[in-house]
Amino acid sequence: MEITKYGHACLQVRDGDANILIDPGTFSAGFENLTGLTAILVTHVHADHLDTARFGALAAANPQVAIHAEAAAVEELAKVGVTATVATAGQRLDVGTPVEPFGELHAVIHADLPRFGNIGYLIGGRLLHPGDALTVPDFDVEILAVPTMAPWMALKEAIDFERAVAPKVAIPIHEALLRNTDMYYGRLEHMGPAGLRLLNLDDGHTEQL
Repeated sequence: MEITKYGHACLQVRDGDANILIDPGTFSAGFENLTGLTAILVTHVHADHLDTARFGALAAANPQVAIHAEAAAVEELAKVGVTATVATAGQRLDVGTPVEPFGELHAVIHADLPRFGNIGYLIGGRLLHPGDALTVPDFDVEILAVPTMAPWMALKEAIDFERAVAPKVAIPIHEALLRNTDMYYGRLEHMGPAGLRLLNLDDGHTEQL
């Protein structure tokens, strides 16, 4: 499995015959010219995970691509002429490698605000991208894309989520609002589960796993 990060929550995953892009949002860059994608997965409708202004051109450059998204994101994509399929927990998608949608709701932002939909994705049975949720799965996760910082969470929650999931490898995501990631990433590494490898994929770095 080869993983490339394009900033914030946007990951490209190559696994078997799959070439998957997850959450191309407004805080991400470098994904715009990708071709040969077999799937684009969108966890939820928020702009930092779904940039509709750039999505149309991306889809047009990948006419063979399968697009799966949370229900509200499917509706937003339809407004810019992009057809996507609603992803729901319990499905098993085949986009060159197995993809299993997971979860249902975005993390609580505030008690006064409604909950948004949010679908995470388990890719190739190895990598879990949770989107904006800290829902602990009831299955083993080898590689976890762990949200690092957001208005809806604290560092202690990221650490507790990482510990509860107990992956072998953690890839920090959702860091665009941080000026300096060192303190956050250091805590995630040293306070995570025993034997954890923290893999920093910032700045377009690609890693083979």
